[in-house]
Amino acid sequence: MKLFDKPVTNPVVVLREEFDDWAVLFNPDTAGAVGINPVGVAVWKLMNGQRNLEEIAGRVKDQFEDVPETVYEEVTDFVDNLAESGFVGYELKEFAK
Repeated sequence: MKLFDKPVTNPVVVLREEFDDWAVLFNPDTAGAVGINPVGVAVWKLMNGQRNLEEIAGRVKDQFEDVPETVYEEVTDFVDNLAESGFVGYELKEFAK
């Protein structure tokens, strides 16, 4: 994944938020599920195909306290893992003809 990639959530995936700000993502197409922490929930909600990974990491830094300097790498790893499991994709750029 590259710095300017714009991730987008798979529209069939269901986000179920729990009372403690954690959540479960469920993909009914694959029956896959994954638990995510509050930072993961925030990242999930920011993945709309309009923001790149750098922008998402910046928002995480603004939204949470004590964010490590490795936030970009951690966000990238998180999104990569979700993409490998079919929870996330990327906006395709239109090419000029």
